[in-house]
Amino acid sequence: MRIVMLGWEFPPFISGGLGTACHGLTKALDKRGHQVLFVLPRPVDRSQASHVKLVAPAGIPVAAVTATSSVARAVAAAGIDDVLVDVASGRPVVSGVESQQTAADMPAKRNIFSHARFMGVPAGFSSPYGTSGAAVGTSTRTNAAGARVTVRPVLDSTGNVIAEEVIDAEWAEQLVDMARRAEPAKGPMFGNSGAGAAYTGDLFAEADRYARLVVSQVRGEKFDAIHAHDWLTFPAGAALAAASGRPLVVHVHSTEFDRSGENVNKRVFDVERRGMHAAMRVVCVSELTRSIVIRRYGIDPAKVDVVYNGIDADEFQPEPGEQIASKDKIVLFLGRITMQKGPEYFIAAAKRVLEKIPNAKFIMAGSGDMELRMIELAAHLGIGHRVLFTGFLRGSDVDRMYQMADCYVMPSVSEPFGIAPLEAMRNDVPVIISRQSGVSEVLTHALKVDFWDIDDMANKIVAVLRHPPLGQTLRSHGAFELRRLTWDGAAKKCEDVYTRMIESQRDVALV
Repeated sequence: MRIVMLGWEFPPFISGGLGTACHGLTKALDKRGHQVLFVLPRPVDRSQASHVKLVAPAGIPVAAVTATSSVARAVAAAGIDDVLVDVASGRPVVSGVESQQTAADMPAKRNIFSHARFMGVPAGFSSPYGTSGAAVGTSTRTNAAGARVTVRPVLDSTGNVIAEEVIDAEWAEQLVDMARRAEPAKGPMFGNSGAGAAYTGDLFAEADRYARLVVSQVRGEKFDAIHAHDWLTFPAGAALAAASGRPLVVHVHSTEFDRSGENVNKRVFDVERRGMHAAMRVVCVSELTRSIVIRRYGIDPAKVDVVYNGIDADEFQPEPGEQIASKDKIVLFLGRITMQKGPEYFIAAAKRVLEKIPNAKFIMAGSGDMELRMIELAAHLGIGHRVLFTGFLRGSDVDRMYQMADCYVMPSVSEPFGIAPLEAMRNDVPVIISRQSGVSEVLTHALKVDFWDIDDMANKIVAVLRHPPLGQTLRSHGAFELRRLTWDGAAKKCEDVYTRMIESQRDVALV
């Protein structure tokens, strides 16, 4: 089956669990033999990617790229990528000679995907949660080939440079012309005014631009279905479905009610609602999310499926008995420090725990709009010296943090699923999770609390820290639970959704 998949996040550009989910699901679909074309809103620097071989290197947006082009030479000289791939044919261009191999034939060490291809559109798109991936500050320098190259850095959520975009005026002009010519059967779903204070940048304009570019770039590709992840890609999915006649499934990883409570951004809500109604099928990450989609967005229950997220249980497993020694008992919060994640309840519970276990230490790993408020709250409660704020973590630092922890807590106010508890269990850490989360539907051997009940939360933390047999029971049984929560299982369910859509469309055509 040939799937065009649209996603706003992919490693290393991750603001939350969405990028991790796209990464895991894509790998599993690839292993099952499906041909996946993943269209990203930005290119990814090769040195930052884990296993992805991108079709479009940094700053090369669309159409055929040849090794003789000035842009290709500039990219190669800048060391961003030494293998270019023609986005129209999928053939790699290696060392100035166009290879007749397909992307699937490339060596496994260069591309572990057998069937998936990746396509990027120009950088400069924002994160819905912060400044991750923002591109700023152009500069000009001479590259190794002696040519003048204009570049701009791509930043992560903490302001660190994680990639460079090579800019070429001629390509930019061609891109604008192509975007102008790309007119989907149904026009853009919204205008170009700002998204409001809760979101970073002009996301509505960017999502609209992304939709036009997706239609333009994917034109000419052969595919059977479209799979759009989260609200920023729903307009692109709807436009591509209208232009191609192929069935669309939208994947709801989070809703505006999860992110903002009852104070929803109406424009975001409208984009979500239109995308869900435009789709033939809607996939939700939990029954909790499914109920919100049906009740709040008016979606027919018959077209809504639940596909739980998974975990790569065999990857990054700590060696038996491996532990980072510490005299402190470490309790971990890892995630965005935003209203949705309930960080204030974690700090309040920490105050209660420290009254009984003075040597406990609480780590808040992540960043978000409530980070400063949480630092001030910890200081106000007199526990600032026992609460450590690490900022945003990625890669091996995340696993190292889990391995340091004696207990992981997810006090989310509204969590559609929650991959972090699975990652904690994979690293042999007992978990305490909010009952107001989708992952609580599938985990049996995790302690569960209502996010607002800080006394119950504190009591369960104390129980895990004081009673090693309880923690050991949670660890051993948690390992068994992970065996049934795999990305392969999620991919199989998505495969079934694709099949039903295609068969349904065929039946309608016959009538």
